[in-house]
Formats: sequence, C-alpha cells, structure tokens
Amino acid sequence: MSDSKDYRGLSARFVAACLVAASMLLPGLAADAQAQRLLQVSNAKRTVLLNVAVGKTEDVRTDTAFVDITVGDPEVADVNPLTDRSLSILGKKVGTTRVTIYGEGKKLVGIFDVDVTYDVSRLSSEIARIAHAGIKVSSVNGRVLLSGTSPDAVTLDRAVTLARQFAPDVINSVLVSAPQQVMMEVRFIEVSRNAGRALGVQWNMSTNNVTANVGDRIAANQLPVASGNAIVPAAGVLGTLAPPFGVLLGRMVAAGATTDVIVNALEERGMARSLAEPNLVALSGDTASFLAGGEYPIPVAGTQGQIAIEYKRYGVGLSFTPTVLRDGLINIKIEPEVSQFDPSRQVAIGNGIAVPALIVRRASTTVELRDGQGFVIGGLLQDIGTTTTEQLPWLGDVPVLGALFRSASYQKRETDLAIIVTPRLVRPTRPGDPIKTPLDSTLPANDADLFLLGKAEVTPATARLQLGADRPFVGHVLDMPKAAITGGSHVLTVRN
Repeated sequence: MSDSKDYRGLSARFVAACLVAASMLLPGLAADAQAQRLLQVSNAKRTVLLNVAVGKTEDVRTDTAFVDITVGDPEVADVNPLTDRSLSILGKKVGTTRVTIYGEGKKLVGIFDVDVTYDVSRLSSEIARIAHAGIKVSSVNGRVLLSGTSPDAVTLDRAVTLARQFAPDVINSVLVSAPQQVMMEVRFIEVSRNAGRALGVQWNMSTNNVTANVGDRIAANQLPVASGNAIVPAAGVLGTLAPPFGVLLGRMVAAGATTDVIVNALEERGMARSLAEPNLVALSGDTASFLAGGEYPIPVAGTQGQIAIEYKRYGVGLSFTPTVLRDGLINIKIEPEVSQFDPSRQVAIGNGIAVPALIVRRASTTVELRDGQGFVIGGLLQDIGTTTTEQLPWLGDVPVLGALFRSASYQKRETDLAIIVTPRLVRPTRPGDPIKTPLDSTLPANDADLFLLGKAEVTPATARLQLGADRPFVGHVLDMPKAAITGGSHVLTVRN
C-alpha cells in the first residue's frame, strides 16, 4: 500500500516537473515561431520580395502548405524546406533570384523573390560613429545606398571610402548641410626699389705725337679729339649702362700738350609697386582656375627640320581646390601665379628669332583657414647690392690722389613680395537682387560731355542734363489709365 502511494507521489512530481519544463520551453518555441516572417504567397496580387544578407540565413513561413520548391539561380541563394510551411534561405551571392513553391500534383502555390544584399548592420554602426547618425545606410539591388545629411564634405568622403570597403559599388545620395561654395581672394603685393651711384674720372691728353686716355677702355682712334674749343667726351660712367647725369670738363694747356679732365657723376633711384587681386569661386572638392593674361607663341624644332609653335601662358593665374570641413574650416590647395615679360633677357634660337624670358612669381601649398581669415602663404625679401671699381694700376691705389685715376659704381635693388589668401564661404544672391558691377557708378559721355567738358565718363547724378544738351530717355514707357471722371489714357515716361 505504501509502495503505490510512493509511486503516485513520484508520478505527480514527474508530471509537475514536465509541466514546468514545458512552460519554460514553449515560450521560446512560440517566440521562434513568431520570429519567422510570414510570406503571403497564395493569391498575392504582386510578387513578395524577401531580403537576405549574403552569408546569412533567413527562416520564413508560408501561408499555405507546399510539397516542392524550385530556385531560379541556385548560385544566388540556397532554399531548403524545414516543414511543409517553412523554408530556410541562405544568401550565397549578391543578386536576385526567384523561388517557386508547388503543392500536390505540381500545382503552383506561390512565387516570391529573394534579394541577396550586403549586410549593412556593421557598416551602419561604423558610419554612425563618424557621422553622428546623420548618414543612413541601406542596400538596394545589390548596392550600398548612402542617404541622409552630412555636416561637411570630408565626413561624407570618409563615409563613402568606408562603404567601398564593404561593397565596390556605392550609391551616394547624401546632402551636405554646410555651405559648399568658396570664394578665394588672393593678393599679390610687390614693391621694387632701385638705387645706384656712379663716379668716374677720365683723363684725355693729346700732343703732336702722343694721344693718351685714362678712365675708359676705348680704342685710341675713338678717343675725343679737340677741334678748336669743342671737346667731345668719350668716357661714360663705369659699371653701369646708364649715361651720366652730370659731366664736369676741365682743360689744361702746357708746353704744347692739351690735357682734359672729365668727371662723370650719376645717382639714380626708382620704386615700382605692383598689386594683383584675382578672385575665384569654386564648389567644395572641385578645382577652379583662371588666367587674366594671354599666351605668346614659341617656335620649337619639329620633325624633318620644320618649326612648330607652342604657346606659353603669362599673366595673373589662380588655381585652387577648396574642401569645406566641419565648423567652417576650409582646407585649400592653392597655386597662384603672376608672370610678365622680361625684355632684358631673351633667348636667340636662330634665324633672327628671339624668345623673351618671363619673370614669374608662383606658389603652391595647402592651408586650412576659417571663413574670412587671411594668411600669407608666400613672401620674398630680396636685397642685391653690386659694387664695381675700375682704376689705373698702381696710381689708383695711391691714397686720396688715387681717386683721380679710379671710377666706381654701386647698384642696389630691393624686392618685397607677399602673397595673401583669404577664403570666404559664399551663397548665390536671391532672385531679383541686383548685382553691382564696376560700371554702375559711371555712364558713357554724350557729345557735350566729351567735346565741351572733356569727360569720357560721367556720374549718373550729373548725366541728367548738362549745358542744355539732354541725353536720350532710357527706361520703360508705360500706358497708365487716367482717372475715371476723365477717361482715356496717357503715357508715363520713366527715366533712369
């Protein structure tokens, strides 16, 4: 009797344990069953599309039973039945294939498409880390699609580069929120100063049998010859090509010998200032360039002894590539250049053809500036000094008196060059806003302005009427209705 009671107690405990275990397992099984996607394939108006990540499986349930399946492209996806109402789909290669399921007697039950795409979950988390959730990642037709907004172009470029590590073909439809048009202001400022001094002494002596010259290396037959009271000096200022500014001539006659002393003096100073301000606008990431100048032909040797022509650019040029970064920071790769002809240096290439040289100021660098900040990217301070002394041997070394047998010249040249760049973020004007031009403050002169007053241009304020000579009306002619009591119409002429 006690054994049966013990058996019944053990059975009750076993059943209770089974119920507890079943209560723990059944929610998981129910959750797995609910986690499977239900495909409505029977009587569907259009084909169902199922997305599967490449290298991963997806379990789905159908709304009706089936006994057989076919896969259009087994290399894209592998489809295996689990039960008569569930399937396991493995994505093998990026692409799209069609799956057809059949019932008893090869009866068509339904059709659905499988789109095997890249797994963008990892890519989404990485891009969200660098773009702060502004860029969205999805997969469309075997491609990675980037959408949303980016704070700057650099962040977008990093996101695109990262996406190409996951997929070779990336569709970029991200909008950059920061202003993307940059105007570059470049100023070339150059100042050249020249200074020179020269002092030369020449002795010319002539007798009936002897003619001598000290102070300039000129042949004896070219020396100045006294003709009556007229003497032509032959010596220039040594060490410079410029003619002397002052000449002092003295003559001494003794014992039939005529001695002329000529003192040449020159002091020169000069200063030149040059300023070029090219401005250019470009989109972030693009390269813009322009040239305000021209091109001159250069003959070069061609085939079979022929002469070909090549063209060399000169003038004010600018080429830059801006990239707008975060918080208004602008990365700029800039290449400014200013060139002009140098007539003092030419290259002869034969047949009487000489090609002029160019004086070029050029810079190439990459800087990072904020909107409106200026920076000197290039500077040149050049100081050249030249001293030339020519003298008669031995006598020129005599203290004090040696200056009478010596000529000296001094040349100094200073050049200051600065290249200043200033980037600015710009936006287009609103529709209808007037854009000012350099001609807005002046108007062309009429006959009275030009011939009577000698003015080629006049201001709009003085262009109305001068000396009784009215200029033609400009503007619009409008037909305006009169008051209702009078009727009719009149013409209203509007002048600028």
